[in-house]
Amino acid sequence: MAKAKKTINFEKTLDQLEELVEDMEHGDLSLEESLKAFEKGIKLTRDCQSALNEAEQKVQILIEENNELSAHDFDDDLE
Repeated sequence: MAKAKKTINFEKTLDQLEELVEDMEHGDLSLEESLKAFEKGIKLTRDCQSALNEAEQKVQILIEENNELSAHDFDDDLE
């Protein structure tokens, strides 16, 4: 049976990741707590990346549907 696709609230997930990073930066966590936080951070990062990839695919589809086949590479804008 295929896994049901989980919808991710990007902003909420990113906020959770930022809070987690702040907690870890304070240095008050035990080693075990730090490892758990790191593991959760990896999952949140993957969730955010997945949401971004999905959004990029939707943008690409919309561009193609509007017969504007000249896809724009968003990475070029960051340089």
